[in-house]
Amino acid sequence: MANPEPSKSIKEQIEGWGNSSFAPTGLATLITALHWRPFQVRPMIFVPILLFSSYSNLQGFKIDSAGMTAAASGTYALLAMRRRAPSFKSRFSIRGVVRGAAIGIAAVNMVAAGWVYANGDREKEKEERKNNPRWVE
Repeated sequence: MANPEPSKSIKEQIEGWGNSSFAPTGLATLITALHWRPFQVRPMIFVPILLFSSYSNLQGFKIDSAGMTAAASGTYALLAMRRRAPSFKSRFSIRGVVRGAAIGIAAVNMVAAGWVYANGDREKEKEERKNNPRWVE
């Protein structure tokens, strides 16, 4: 029988979320679903920023990517929380649930990516990029 994996500490879970390239991509997907039709320019500005953040994370720039993710996610969460749903019933519609999920993921991204950006070791990241090049034949 296989040994169970030891549980991760809260700090390790936060760092894992902050280092993930999936979190900004997921948020960009939810923002697109909410604001594509009818097209709303201001929220859609965050989509290319979040997708570029995910791309730079995959290229090995995890700390810088975490900084971009934290800034974009936090700004989107603040702007999205300013608007109130018209009624209590509309908060539990499909659109209301997606909006709540987007704000929740944005808040978690802001905290986790902010933690990674504040506590990241740039020398270690630079050495990791040097030892594991992405686009070398």
